[in-house]
Amino acid sequence: MNGLARWVPRLIIGTAVLHFVWAFAQPHAWGEIARDGFFMALADMNAPGYWPREGSVWFLACGVAMLAIGTLARHAVLATGRLPAQVGWYLLVLGVPMCVLYYPVTGSWVLPVIGILGLVAARRGGRPQGGPAS
Repeated sequence: MNGLARWVPRLIIGTAVLHFVWAFAQPHAWGEIARDGFFMALADMNAPGYWPREGSVWFLACGVAMLAIGTLARHAVLATGRLPAQVGWYLLVLGVPMCVLYYPVTGSWVLPVIGILGLVAARRGGRPQGGPAS
């Protein structure tokens, strides 16, 4: 197992944690969503305050998605000693369009960076931890 394969899942999980923190630290609309009772709190796009609500929910949802990718990548590395190349590709597919649409006012540039690191780690490969040498 190469060191980069161990670090890529950690970087993804760290990014997820930052998303969770930012979902509640940024100017958010969780109070308004709670006052509306959560149910259908984002159903009316024309309602006042819709876009701050949308941003709050998407930051939290993307944090969950990043946590899922990171923990699954970590599991794969621990089980096989390799990082699947799909992890790098997923991050590139998520990050590149966001960079094109939002750069420079976003931190989405982190996703392609970690994605490229993931592809490098997958290419380097490695043998399963504790397994026989090939």
